[in-house]
Amino acid sequence: MDVERDLDPEQRAAVTAPRGPVCVLAGAGTGKTRTITYRIAHLVRSGHVAPSAVLAVTFTARAAGEMRARLRKLGVEGPQALTFHAAALRQLRYFWPRIVGGPPWRLLDSKLPLVGRAAHRVGVDTDAEMLRDLAGELEWAKASLISAEDYPSAVAQARRTTPEAPERIAEVYRVYEKLKVEERALDFDDLLLQTTAALEENAEVAEEFRDRYRCFVVDEYQDVTPLQQRLLDAWLGGRDDLTVVGDANQTIYSFGGASPRELLNFTRRYPHAQVIRLVRDYRSTPQVVTLANKVIGAARRRLPGSRLRLVGQRPDGPEPQFTEYDDEHAEAAGVAARIRELIDSGVAVNEIAVLFRVNVQSEAYEQALSEAGIPYVVRGGERFFERAEVRQAMSVLRSAAASEEQPEGALPAVVRELLGKVGLTAEPPAGGASRQRWDSLMALVALAEEFHADASAPTLRRYVHELEQRAAAQHAPTVAGVTLASLHAAKGLEWDAVFLVGLCEGTLPIQHADDDEEAIEEERRLLYVGVTRAREYLSLSWSLSRQPGGRRTRRRSRFLYGLVPEDHPAARVARRGRGERPRCRVCAKVLTDVADVKLGRCAGCPSDVDPDLLAALKAWRSAKAKEMKVPAYVVFTDATLMAIAEAKPSDDSELVAISGIGATKLERFGAEVLAEVRKHAESS
Repeated sequence: MDVERDLDPEQRAAVTAPRGPVCVLAGAGTGKTRTITYRIAHLVRSGHVAPSAVLAVTFTARAAGEMRARLRKLGVEGPQALTFHAAALRQLRYFWPRIVGGPPWRLLDSKLPLVGRAAHRVGVDTDAEMLRDLAGELEWAKASLISAEDYPSAVAQARRTTPEAPERIAEVYRVYEKLKVEERALDFDDLLLQTTAALEENAEVAEEFRDRYRCFVVDEYQDVTPLQQRLLDAWLGGRDDLTVVGDANQTIYSFGGASPRELLNFTRRYPHAQVIRLVRDYRSTPQVVTLANKVIGAARRRLPGSRLRLVGQRPDGPEPQFTEYDDEHAEAAGVAARIRELIDSGVAVNEIAVLFRVNVQSEAYEQALSEAGIPYVVRGGERFFERAEVRQAMSVLRSAAASEEQPEGALPAVVRELLGKVGLTAEPPAGGASRQRWDSLMALVALAEEFHADASAPTLRRYVHELEQRAAAQHAPTVAGVTLASLHAAKGLEWDAVFLVGLCEGTLPIQHADDDEEAIEEERRLLYVGVTRAREYLSLSWSLSRQPGGRRTRRRSRFLYGLVPEDHPAARVARRGRGERPRCRVCAKVLTDVADVKLGRCAGCPSDVDPDLLAALKAWRSAKAKEMKVPAYVVFTDATLMAIAEAKPSDDSELVAISGIGATKLERFGAEVLAEVRKHAESS
């Protein structure tokens, strides 16, 4: 480890900063994981802290595993690198006999069955989609430290759209908590709550913990929830030996209670903290970096700590590609064809990703890649360590590791030979399920090769222990295949080639975000995260219709305004005769404010709204919302109704030209809205 040689000046400043509060504002691709691990190694090697006294927390098992692997490469073993939940679980199990007594309560694998029972008692629908939504609401409430009693008022304050009346969800929340106590069960949120309570309410427990852990590092600090911050405060106990790393531009989990507030206010909490900014992007080509800067540079009301402008450090690469397709099927087929070209040109199949906003978009790309004979992996699908062949392989490896006579030879060769017993062959099968099985087994061999190269004593027993740690944390090794993933699931990952697909209004930004400027900005950050996943090749695409031959009523995402080159075919005047950049219909000025875009004019320009039509539309909306049992703004916002009353659309194309009305709302409400407009015109 050579700090002078291996790190740039800003990274060195973060690594060598003295103990105490340190805040690293690290842009995408700027080497934050390297910086974190070098800092931990530097503190250990300098004698500032014992390895076992370091607790580094991350937000994913993969990130924690990568941190452990990198520390191992630096010759530092002993620091704990865990997710918040994994760290809390260890602590709670250790302290349980003292704080509760008796055997530990059962940890729920899934809260859905218990949520279903609670919903049934309250009289709320218990279909699968509703149960997922209810579980999400309970997770948001607990992560935000909101009780069942306070839930309705908190929802109103946050203007949060709920799947059921807030009072009914609060009742489900109360019953759910009661059922857990009756069954002596804990959910994953309880791990954090109970551990926090143990430290806050038991001085002896707190003293023992704080005597053990003296140095804390938090990765992805922009995504901490109020509950996680409270646990971190309990861990610290008033101390300030804390290093946090984050990027407010990558805050994409607000729906779960996350907030960049703690990151941006770090120096208020610790006025003497050192703040270091990392902006040199070593991941992406300058062309990708330029596009990323444009995406996030258009964000509104950016706070000072989020104004990181990346500076590309790699050689030039190809310009990002923008493509418009007639329909989703054509888009998926076009992407698959381009992926085949990349593979044929030498790009590794596992260095390619297709990223989308919602998981339902995956199906079209699974089909297109299958038809093209291209292997793929759905991130968030079947878990690696739950696959039948992996369970078989783990059983064989455990048996060999436990035997008195250990196999001889280098670890990779030993693992390959042992996996031959469960079907690993020298050459891969032609394809299909047998090829997927072979790829899974080869992933274990590749992991053995990595462990052999990094560990100080790479024995079979230590390798099996590493596998068991990974299985417990669901930290899967890389399997060959194009990655299909949502933009949320892609956070923290990177590929040589990235395809961002389905970039149309109503999908990105997602339709339900259209009523909230903060939600729109989070959608913009999602696109920024997607762009910054690409190292070299980046493709952005959208389609005008869902089905072949369908109505071409979609518009490409507003976030692409100003990104598509002016000489690109997709930058032509839109099919409805409107320019891609929305302009005020009164003064022709380019519109940037969300509310102005909705109205189609500047807020200060005179309105030609028909007040009678607006009143009629509001009456229709009120009746529709009552029929659907949703708040009125879920149907249409006031701004959208105002725009309709001003534009007086006469057909689908004119209606969908109004911001806030995408294909879904056109299909659901279009006929009724146009009928109201026609009825008013006939009576005038």
